[in-house]
Amino acid sequence: MIGYVTLGTNDLARGAAFYDALAAELGTKRMYEWDGAIAWGEAGGAAGIGLMKPYNGEPATVGNGVMVALEAKDPAQVDRLHAAALANGGTCEGPPGPRGEGGFYAAYFRDPDGNKLNAFVMGS
Repeated sequence: MIGYVTLGTNDLARGAAFYDALAAELGTKRMYEWDGAIAWGEAGGAAGIGLMKPYNGEPATVGNGVMVALEAKDPAQVDRLHAAALANGGTCEGPPGPRGEGGFYAAYFRDPDGNKLNAFVMGS
C-alpha cells in the first residue's frame, strides 16, 4: 500500500551519507535525485524512502510519534543497520535485541536530522 516515505532534512549532503550507508546494507541504491532531494529504493519494488529539504523553504522538523521501519532479512542485518546508522551520524533510540514475544527483533535510531527509524525482522 505504501509507495514511499519522505523525510525532511536541513542538510542533504549529511543525510545522504547516512541513507547511502543504510541503503547499501539493504542492497539498494539511489533511484532518483534532483536539486534538494534524493530517493532510495527500486522502481516497482518495495516502498522507497526519500530525503528532501521542505518544499515550502521552512526548516525541516521531526514529527512526534512518527517512525519509519526498515525490514531486515535477519537479526544480524538489524545489528549491521543499527551500527551503520550510528557510524554515519545517527543516534541510538534502543539497541538491537528481541522485543516482546513472537520473534520480533529490532533496533531503533534517529538520522542526523532527528527522524526516527527502526530496523526489524519478524519471527527471528
